[in-house]
Amino acid sequence: MSGPLRAVLGEDQVIVREGITAMLERSGVEVVASVSNAVELVRSAAEHKPDVVITDIQMPPNLTDDGLQAARRIRAEQPGTPVIVLSQFLDASFALDLVGDDPSGVGYLLKEKVASQQVLMDAVQRVVAGGSALDPDVIATLVSRKRTADPLDRLTPREKEVLALMAEGHSNSGIADKLVVTVPAVERHVTGIFLKLGLQQTESSQHRRVLAVLHYLKR
Repeated sequence: MSGPLRAVLGEDQVIVREGITAMLERSGVEVVASVSNAVELVRSAAEHKPDVVITDIQMPPNLTDDGLQAARRIRAEQPGTPVIVLSQFLDASFALDLVGDDPSGVGYLLKEKVASQQVLMDAVQRVVAGGSALDPDVIATLVSRKRTADPLDRLTPREKEVLALMAEGHSNSGIADKLVVTVPAVERHVTGIFLKLGLQQTESSQHRRVLAVLHYLKR
């Protein structure tokens, strides 16, 4: 990709919008449009076709989940457009709604975490690369849900840790750094996860990662 990343930002609070814009621009991201409502967000994304869309969930005109629905519409109308949704509240159902049937290129972050420029840019880089960037607190909420018999119950504690980090969007090397283990050790755990979840080797490794994450999030 030549030139800086191009972003469209949707946030109705002026101070927050300016703060996020400043963080993005300090990191070399060009904010091609900065809007305050969901209608303008969809229009700007269609006009500029950015590398990433970042939006708050609660925005005008209704101040409910307008930003989330705008993000879903953008992904439907412009497949493959990376989207990061920011939320003030921990609501796993919003994350599942955004993920739909494919977590690739999707981010869901709590606003309190976005005060860190590094956290924001890590998420941007992950989704632009086709990965996911789901807040660890959202993952923890999903994990805590009660469930009936599930193939995930066959995973070892370490395999569950690896799968949780996969759901957050980390690569094998990133998981290895987080767990302080070697990359080959992570690869063995990932292979074990695929086998226990019944994901066939005829599928590509990336596709199996997507399927494993979906199974993890939606069980």
